[in-house]
Amino acid sequence: MANTTIFLRPKPAVAPPPPPPPLFFPSRPTTNYHQLTFPFTLNTNPNVLLKIPSASFRNNSIPPESSETGDCPVPLDQQPINEYKALSTSFPFSWASADLVEYTSRLCVTGASIALFVGLPVAWFGSVAPESNPLTPIMAAISSGFLVVTLAVVRMYLGWAYVGNRLLSATVEYEETGWYDGQIWVKTAEVLARDRLLGSFSVKPVLNRLKNTLVALATSLFICILILVNSETNQKDKFISSEEAGGRAIPGVYNDESARAFEPDAFCGELSVP
Repeated sequence: MANTTIFLRPKPAVAPPPPPPPLFFPSRPTTNYHQLTFPFTLNTNPNVLLKIPSASFRNNSIPPESSETGDCPVPLDQQPINEYKALSTSFPFSWASADLVEYTSRLCVTGASIALFVGLPVAWFGSVAPESNPLTPIMAAISSGFLVVTLAVVRMYLGWAYVGNRLLSATVEYEETGWYDGQIWVKTAEVLARDRLLGSFSVKPVLNRLKNTLVALATSLFICILILVNSETNQKDKFISSEEAGGRAIPGVYNDESARAFEPDAFCGELSVP
């Protein structure tokens, strides 16, 4: 039997199959607060109130969540950051976010103008014999100036408190077309972080300033009212005669002795009471 040689052809190498793609499990997005871009610069100086610079809204630029490609369904004019921008540039709400000197001077000029050009003429010509007691119309005019400024500060406080609550809240209530179709939108992590930083560093200092202003105005108005009441009481006491019965007669207007001196015929037959 002949020897038979069998040649085995080697099997070609087969490339290993590619590894399966890693499974993707969606997780909650993490927010890196150091990489967020804000339309303002944070400042820890309590004497400086922060505002969004006008360059951030130049050429009608809008925040990222309000762009057409974003997922925010809130209309532009109802978004908290746009409400803050409109409030900080409107009259008289922009006074509260100005520097302290400008804010104080505007309130003082407003109160002095009301007291001088409105309160004083009305109080002077509306009182009897103001020359005898000029303190009463003057204090009434000053009180009117304090009252008008107090009402203006209350209005500013309500406006800033409304915008601050919408910035700090995690949800935004908005209306699509009217009051009958109100909706609620939950802010994303980036929008919530930006709005809360803006509300904490820009709106809360304004609210604290307005609160202190209201306390000072209320105290001043109370002092003016006390002075006004005391001056009215002293003026009445001057016209009350302690010599007349019951202390109710007003000297110089009428008494029996002056009547007998000028009209003796009217008291004929009557004996004067010693």
